[in-house]
Amino acid sequence: MGLNIIVLVKQVPDTQNITGQAMKEDGTVNRAALPAIFNPEDLYGLEAALLLKDQFPGTKVNVISMGPPAAAAVLKECLYRGADFAALVSDRGFAGADTLATSYALKCAIQKVGNYDLVLCGRQAIDGDTAQVGPQTAEKLGINQITCVSKVEKVDPGKKEIIALRSIEGGWEKVKAKLPVLVTFTDEGEAPRPSSAKRLMTHKNAAPAPDGSALALWDIPAIKADPNQCGLAGSPTKVKNINSVVLTAGEIKYIDPSELGITELVHGLIADHTLG
Repeated sequence: MGLNIIVLVKQVPDTQNITGQAMKEDGTVNRAALPAIFNPEDLYGLEAALLLKDQFPGTKVNVISMGPPAAAAVLKECLYRGADFAALVSDRGFAGADTLATSYALKCAIQKVGNYDLVLCGRQAIDGDTAQVGPQTAEKLGINQITCVSKVEKVDPGKKEIIALRSIEGGWEKVKAKLPVLVTFTDEGEAPRPSSAKRLMTHKNAAPAPDGSALALWDIPAIKADPNQCGLAGSPTKVKNINSVVLTAGEIKYIDPSELGITELVHGLIADHTLG
């Protein structure tokens, strides 16, 4: 018995290359100032879906991403790796969305896909690090959720059950839930597979289109979303002020590389309560 799986992915700015132009004056991310990459933890959600596709014949893996036209690159990467269908949710009306508006748009897109057993995604995106979009999407869909999962141990399509191993502070726990369920993944899962050369040749020229068979383009009307709940209009989070922090060298103190020098350093750190 096959499964119908939806994977949520995101194209994000590479936060390892932050510059002073990373934010716009309105408090939104200046994505043009940073190189774009596939959000790392989303790759683990995609791999979990593909492993289930390998295990259960007839399984279909659908991928959804909300973003600008350039975000089609991560969707094509999903097709190269083994996804069956991808949809880019893109509209000027989505610009400036916080997690609440983003999860609303994704909820609408998931409902457009229709019947599903699993919704998989990364725990969080490296541009916001909120870990809110997955849980908020599950809440809006009214389905179960399991967060911070490292591995799906078992899925029983007949019983409509899933058993997942999730990370908790100081250990692990196994969680059983009824399908449908939304699962967020950490980077402790199975290593993401590389692209297939055959699938790359098949989809390399794919372009998002409203009637695309493998790569679709959906705007606000296409997913039947309320424009007032999308983008800045639907985002209660507001950035009031942005301060550019400039780090400058402070006082430099030379420590003699000897036992006496180290002893004086330790006593100094204790005295100013840095230690102890």
